Amino acid sequence: MLKQFLGWASPAGAKARLSVLIFHRVLPEPDLLFPGEMHARRFAEVCGWLRSWFNVLPLDQAVMQLKAGTLPARAACITFDDGYVDNFQVALPILQQHGLAATFFIATGFLDGGRMWNDTLIETVRGSTAARLDCSSLGLGQYPLTTLAEKQATIALLIDKIKYRARAQRVSLTEQIAGLARVALPSDLMMSSPQLKAMRQAGMQIGAHTVSHPILASLTDAQARQEISDSKRFLEKLLGERVGLFAYPNGKPGEDYSPQTVAVVRSLDFDAALSTAWGASRQNDEPLELRRFTPWDKTRLRFGARMLANLRSA
Repeated sequence: MLKQFLGWASPAGAKARLSVLIFHRVLPEPDLLFPGEMHARRFAEVCGWLRSWFNVLPLDQAVMQLKAGTLPARAACITFDDGYVDNFQVALPILQQHGLAATFFIATGFLDGGRMWNDTLIETVRGSTAARLDCSSLGLGQYPLTTLAEKQATIALLIDKIKYRARAQRVSLTEQIAGLARVALPSDLMMSSPQLKAMRQAGMQIGAHTVSHPILASLTDAQARQEISDSKRFLEKLLGERVGLFAYPNGKPGEDYSPQTVAVVRSLDFDAALSTAWGASRQNDEPLELRRFTPWDKTRLRFGARMLANLRSA
């Protein structure tokens, strides 16, 4: 019955609506610090649901068919942002088991041993054995770390305080916080270049996601161009092929990227770019601002119902 409703909300042809799902990590096991984070068992369930309800397509093919008005009913794509190593180690085998393709958007500056600023902060709080994290010397206050709930709240508060600062300041602050906490940080959170090449050889698609994952709206046009074009060129050289897909870091229109950012992306000859605005995309929508959405529900019925609601709101 749900499949019929999805077909009604997303018919074939010119009235089709493209659902694009966004993921970041797929952990081997549930994480007590982030209980809502996707993990292997749950991702396998989601892949099974998607395969039974939707026609899951490679993103480049779906974009072409959307523009041409030839999408099949219940068309959907799977995407991942950032380039975490668990995408290769955990998500890829599950996708292959279900016969599904996905597109992985890579922040190229973190490949081969790099670490994103938010992960520096998360792993600092996770690894700290102190009762309190004192960031007063950095103008960021003090935070209790005794309980799991306190650690979760500390991470959320500090990310909120740091997220929209300049890239260099974000990196500097989080590294200083790690120093204050005296925590040894991991250097194996992101994929290596050989793993990324193996991902492509396994039939997955690769897209650009800037070099350092900045808030593009806060950059000059020249700075945004360099971030985007450098990531595109790096991937094209590594993979030996053109890269025509892009995802805006964080991805909120008007907040994380601007109309000027879209113009930069257009000038760099991308076929499509993805935001994180909720909804499904229609034939006449701007291909450089396609929508993405992923239900957070853990049961089959609720997950499917929210996918349907997302289609109907488009």
